Amino acid sequence: SGNFFNRSREVEFPAVVPLFIITLLHYCVIFFFNISLVLLIFFDENLHEPMYIFLSSFCINALYGTTGFYPKFLSDLLSSFHHISYEGCLLQAFIMYSFASCDLSILAVMAFDRYLAICRPLHYHSFMTKRRLSQLVCFSWLTPFCIFSMNILLTSRIKLCGINIQRVLCLDWLIVKLACPEVNTFLKNIGPYATLIVYIFHGFFIIWTYTHLIKTCARSREDRVKFMQTCVPHLTSLIIFLFVMVFQSIYGRFDSPDSSRSFQNFIATEFLIIPPVMNPLIYGFKLTKIRNRILTSVYLNRK
Repeated sequence: SGNFFNRSREVEFPAVVPLFIITLLHYCVIFFFNISLVLLIFFDENLHEPMYIFLSSFCINALYGTTGFYPKFLSDLLSSFHHISYEGCLLQAFIMYSFASCDLSILAVMAFDRYLAICRPLHYHSFMTKRRLSQLVCFSWLTPFCIFSMNILLTSRIKLCGINIQRVLCLDWLIVKLACPEVNTFLKNIGPYATLIVYIFHGFFIIWTYTHLIKTCARSREDRVKFMQTCVPHLTSLIIFLFVMVFQSIYGRFDSPDSSRSFQNFIATEFLIIPPVMNPLIYGFKLTKIRNRILTSVYLNRK
């Protein structure tokens, strides 16, 4: 399989300098927004509720995924050689897929939490104990980690006949595209198919949950207010996530060879550009407790 992959990019000096600055600033913004929300939830005992614990897990996952890409990309921008070791490429592919899948798992757990809180309020506190909360957080993290550990293990056993990754990051399907023609197609496809089945079930569960939520909230004004305050941010994050991932998957499989390399790279990395910075903003502005806590902190600092 070789000791390293070549990763080409279509950026030349002096265009590298503004791109480096913009990318570094964007990464700093992502880091600041997400770590601020995590620390706010951690230090404020009034926010030690399941919904906010899941939100902090969401932000930690954003930090995990973006850290798997931005530092390496920034170092590549300053280097004349754009290589990544075979093991490093597999590790980055694992981080990218586990990050994206963990986002969906956390959104599914968030949907379940809102379903219980609004549709089954009398059972909520008896069911959502600290132990159950820990189990749900572990589920949202361990499910993608286990699935993609097996995927990467299968990918690492494939014999490769190429070393050129035509993107600025490593993804599992890009590595599989380099497989030798004689490689068993079943081995190449079993991981993606199994993963697709698992996350189709996640998708159906989220749809089922929000269908019941909307039906329940339509019955009373109080429930509609609760839905607007706590469920709309989740739905917004879900829509952004699905739009980005579906568009990237379709374009990634059927991209035109005539499109520029820069545009192809943007499409490949937009799930690392848009959701990590949009999600903390959405939750920070929309969730009342967090918004009030932020405004209080700003007011006290000004005084």
